[in-house]
This record gives sequence, structure tokens and C-alpha cells, in this order.
Amino acid sequence: MTKSATGREATSRRINRCALRLADEHGLDGFTMEDLAEAAGVSRRTLFNYFPGKVDAVLGHWKGLDAADVETFRAGGPHHDLMLDLRELVIPILGEKVDDRTRIAQARRVLRGNPRLLGAVHDRYEAVCAEVIDHIVAREGDGFPRADAQIAVAVLAGLLDVSLDAFLNDTSGRQFFDHFDHSLAAAARLLGS
Repeated sequence: MTKSATGREATSRRINRCALRLADEHGLDGFTMEDLAEAAGVSRRTLFNYFPGKVDAVLGHWKGLDAADVETFRAGGPHHDLMLDLRELVIPILGEKVDDRTRIAQARRVLRGNPRLLGAVHDRYEAVCAEVIDHIVAREGDGFPRADAQIAVAVLAGLLDVSLDAFLNDTSGRQFFDHFDHSLAAAARLLGS
């Protein structure tokens, strides 16, 4: 990674965190892009080079699926178990978004308090799900029902949500991925796989 890419990512994260804080404190409509630029310490022009509007600034950039991970997944790996391999494929998208209980709680408050943000998150979620479903069908072969791929993705999404709740309510200090792996193992046990 180049130094400029690292600097660009740091600026993007700073803007995103400031937008999230402002939305939490004032609501999405309670601050302007000028307010955000000032809070993030960037010019208005720089701000618009990163995000076209407040919704995108609050949600931040979402990483796409890694091409190498997709190739490994479509080839049947890395574990040769669909749900474990889905974990490996999808978890990197979350990246640092699950590193901080306070930030996750703040993001949930902001999202639940604003229908426009929920709609934007839903649109992003649908796009990622459609892509992952296509990869599952390609991996499993033409005879694999698309509905089964949709079920696998829905189960994974449900496990992520349960794991986030457990992580937010955890007082023992366990990390998100510990909760997610526990949820994945519990689902396998409960579903008999």
C-alpha cells in the first residue's frame, strides 16, 4: 500500500467518524457538509472528493470482496465447507468496522434513528448479497438452487446481527470475531451440519 493510499484511507476514516458523531449528536439533517468539513479538518472541496453527500459520509466506504478471496471461494476453498468459506469471504468487508464497541453502538443508534440511512444500508446490503449469491451458485454448480444460496446468505447475515448484539453486550472483553465464530458453530450444531 502506498503512503498516499494510507493517507487517503486515514482521511476517509476521519471524515466518516466525524460524520457519524455529528449525526449522532444532531441527526442527519442537523448538520451541513460545511459543518462536517470543519469538524474533519478538511476543505469543503476535499470533503466532496471523498463523499458526495452526508449519507455516504456517515456510512463511509465499504470494501468490496477481495478478488483473491473470491477466486479461492469459487474454487471450493479455503475450508471446503460452504458456511466457513462464506465467513472467510465476507468478514473482510467488515474490516475495522467491528473493532470498537462504542463506534458500533453509535452507528446502530444513528442508523435506527434515520430511515434514509437505513435505506442506503439496505441498498448496499442487497448489492453485496446478490454478488455473494452469484459466487455461491458459481462455486456449487449449475444444479445448486439459487434459493439455497439465498438461504445461506440470510443465515450468515442473521449470525452477524446476533454476533453484533452479543459483542455490544459483552462485558468480558471478547472480540466480535469470537462471538461470530461462536454463533456460526452454534448454528451448525442446531441445524445438524
